[in-house]
Amino acid sequence: MRLDKLLGHATELSRELARRALRAKRVTVNGDIVKSTSLSIAADDIVLLDGEAVILRGPRYFMLHKPMGYVCATSDADYPTVLDLMGEDGFDLTIAGRLDKDTTGLVLLSDDGQWIHSVISPRRECMKTYLADLDDSIDATVVEHFSRGVTLRNEVKPTRPALLKTVQGQQVEVSISEGRYHQVKRMFAACGRHVEKLHRVSIGGIVLDAALAAGDYRELTRDEIEAVTS
Repeated sequence: MRLDKLLGHATELSRELARRALRAKRVTVNGDIVKSTSLSIAADDIVLLDGEAVILRGPRYFMLHKPMGYVCATSDADYPTVLDLMGEDGFDLTIAGRLDKDTTGLVLLSDDGQWIHSVISPRRECMKTYLADLDDSIDATVVEHFSRGVTLRNEVKPTRPALLKTVQGQQVEVSISEGRYHQVKRMFAACGRHVEKLHRVSIGGIVLDAALAAGDYRELTRDEIEAVTS
């Protein structure tokens, strides 16, 4: 890991403040003063800041309430990303279970690759639940269609069975265990319905914190981290 990233993750310093600390000769690596931000740090290197050991924290896990207009990507030439919302906290994080630009709700992020894989691996069948506002109400035929699996346009293999129920009026709750491209919207389109608004409320055992405003994020609790893979 680069020295400036290590300082950013393991201390309270932002990357800019970490660079200033390096220029001020406050950082040593294995006893030598270092000023290079890009120095690669090995696991057995001894890094000190003002004489105090710099120890990398363990894996980080976050939930974020994604607002409309943001994309789930590390960078994008046209739109802001969810990592932009996290500032320095977003460095080196991977997004688990992406949402498209116009979909809001729960996004999970971590630098624990194995945990990310457990969330997104098709074999895990991690359930994801959404609230969808439709252009028309549903009936028992649509619910039954979802429960059997829906064949999407330009695809041959139907989706896995999904759970669908009416919340009120034209708002429904749908739970799926896959993550195909625009899957929820395409499933409803195959049944003659158009999704006007889509909001993800849970992934596995993790439910979007009602106290998080759109654009806000927080670290996951230990129970939440374990819930998504249990």
